[in-house]
Amino acid sequence: MAAALTEPPVARLAALPGVSTASRVAAQAERARATGRVLPVAPALAGLLPAAGLRRGSTVAVHGGTSLLLALLAEATATGSWAAVVGMPSLGLAAAAEYGVDLTRVALVPRPGAELPAVVAALLDGVDLVAVHSETVHATLQPAVARRLSARARHRGAVLLAFGAWPGADVELSCRRESWSGPEGGSGPNIGYGHLRERRALVRARGRGAAARPVTAELSLPAADGSVTQAVPRLQLHEEATA
Repeated sequence: MAAALTEPPVARLAALPGVSTASRVAAQAERARATGRVLPVAPALAGLLPAAGLRRGSTVAVHGGTSLLLALLAEATATGSWAAVVGMPSLGLAAAAEYGVDLTRVALVPRPGAELPAVVAALLDGVDLVAVHSETVHATLQPAVARRLSARARHRGAVLLAFGAWPGADVELSCRRESWSGPEGGSGPNIGYGHLRERRALVRARGRGAAARPVTAELSLPAADGSVTQAVPRLQLHEEATA
C-alpha cells in the first residue's frame, strides 16, 4: 500500500485503461511513421490525392465545411495513426465519430490563443496528422508562420491539414455545389419530417507538382449509412428505383 502511495501521480494515471502519456503517444506515433509514407484515406477520396492518400510531410488545405476534414481524419485514425485538432472549438465530436474518426487517437486543443503556432509545431513533432484552423479569434496566420509550420511538417514527416486558406499548400481540396437528400416518406401532417439521408458534394482538388492538374469528384459526404462514397449518378438511382 505504501509503495502505491509513493508512486508518481503521472505513473498511476498512465496505468488507467485508455490513458496514455505524451511520451508514450509520441513513441507510438514514431513507430507508425516508420511503417509507411502515406496515411490512408477512404477509397472515394484516394483519387483526389496525388499519392492516393495523405503523403507524410505534405500540407493539405481544406475549404468548405468540416465534413471533408473529418473524412480525411477517419481512415488514418481508424488504422492506428495519431491526430490532433487545433483551434476548432466548435468541432462536433459526435459527427467525427459518425464519420469513423477514432476519438481515442485524437488530441484536442480547442483554444490555443496566441500560442497556436507553438502548439502546432510541438504537435507536428509527436503525432502523425495535425488539423488546424487557419483563422483564429486573434487573426489569420501570417504567411511566413504558415510556411514555417509546413516546413516543420515536411521535416518531421507529419501531415498538416489546414482548415481554410494556407500559403504554399501542396494540395487544396474544396467542396462545391452541395445538396442534401431526404427526408422521405410520411403522409398527411408528417410529410417532410424525418432525417436528412445523404449529402452530395462536388469536391475539387488542385495543387502543386503531381497535383497541378485539377481533379473533380462527386461524393456522398456522408452517404445514407454515414460513410464517404462516390456518389451514384441520379439517373442510375432513378432507374434502380423504378426497376
